Amino acid sequence: MNLWQTLQVAWEGVTLNKVRSFLTTLGVIIGVAAVIVMLAISAGAEADIADQINALGANLIMISPQFTQAGFRPGRMMGLPYEDIEAIAQNVSGINGVSAEQNTTQNVSGGGTTLESIAIIGTTPDFPAVRGLTLGSGRFLILDDLNRKSRVAVLGYGIAQDLFGTANPIGQQVKIGSYAFTVVGVMAQQGVMGNTDYDALVYIPITVVFQRFNRARFGDRVNTISVSARSKDDMQNVMDQITALLVQRHDVDPLTPDFRLTTQDTIIQARASTTETFRNLLAWVAGVSLIVGGIGIMNIMLVSVTERTREIGLRQALGARPRDVQLQFLLEALMLSLVGGLIGSLVGIGGCYLSNFLGAMRAELVPLSIPLAFIAAAAVGIFFGYYPATRAAQLDPIEALRHE
Repeated sequence: MNLWQTLQVAWEGVTLNKVRSFLTTLGVIIGVAAVIVMLAISAGAEADIADQINALGANLIMISPQFTQAGFRPGRMMGLPYEDIEAIAQNVSGINGVSAEQNTTQNVSGGGTTLESIAIIGTTPDFPAVRGLTLGSGRFLILDDLNRKSRVAVLGYGIAQDLFGTANPIGQQVKIGSYAFTVVGVMAQQGVMGNTDYDALVYIPITVVFQRFNRARFGDRVNTISVSARSKDDMQNVMDQITALLVQRHDVDPLTPDFRLTTQDTIIQARASTTETFRNLLAWVAGVSLIVGGIGIMNIMLVSVTERTREIGLRQALGARPRDVQLQFLLEALMLSLVGGLIGSLVGIGGCYLSNFLGAMRAELVPLSIPLAFIAAAAVGIFFGYYPATRAAQLDPIEALRHE
């Protein structure tokens, strides 16, 4: 028999009992589908993390205080000196802007409504440009607001809706804590980025936060300075310049600085590592399912060898060589695993689209996962089909013909 005839005989053997063959392939189907969905969900989780971090702003470098034993000095207040912002803006090249933040939480009242425990962001004029935010109406904070310590506020979209509904908030008075502020702007709808709902924030001059809210605790120090580099290529050079500048200004050892620089890539890598456990769990599920499927194929092929002993003997009596018999049964096992791989691939692809449609979990289909799943299915078929095929090839023709 040539290879094509052997394939035909093997296919007839597989389709002889369709229900049994389908049940045999279930383990492979589940395993292959799990491989595809595992990679898709992992890629989706990493894409979500990247989107959330990149939404913070383009080419963002965040500077935050870092207190080490070597850098600690008695009497030093928490945070970074506010003057660092101007120093960075004047001395660091390759940047689009620099902003600072010092936050507080206060009740906000306006339009007959009081909202409790609202995040108040004390910041600087470059904040929207650095963070990639859009102003909806009015204006954002300006340098004169900071210098005069003006009680002006820019409301997040959701805060404006909650306080004033459809009325125009611009020029209206709101009460933040125990102080009255004039609304000068409303941000465009931003939604949730990362763990922050940007529509639920209120922006005021950072100097007002220093003066009215956090003087005793922070003085004139900030908890975050954000710098936007002009391009990805400029980021390392900008970070080197910032590091050298702040080491000199803070008079600290370069090996143990009192500040930390964080980029979007650093945050993405840190958060992506948290998905590794989940990815490994799914990998184990997929692997166990494929092994179970392979054992099922081996079991059914051994049963098939027993049931078709007379057929094997007859083929050998008519001139079939042991390797022909071995090839036939090996091809049957391979067909079972590949059919399972095909169905599993369709199930996996469908599962990815269903997950995205239902919004349960983002899944990004990885094209490489489909051939990878087929290779895994083929390997399972060959590995677990080899023993039954070899056992069939080793049957004695005379004893096989006598078998009842």
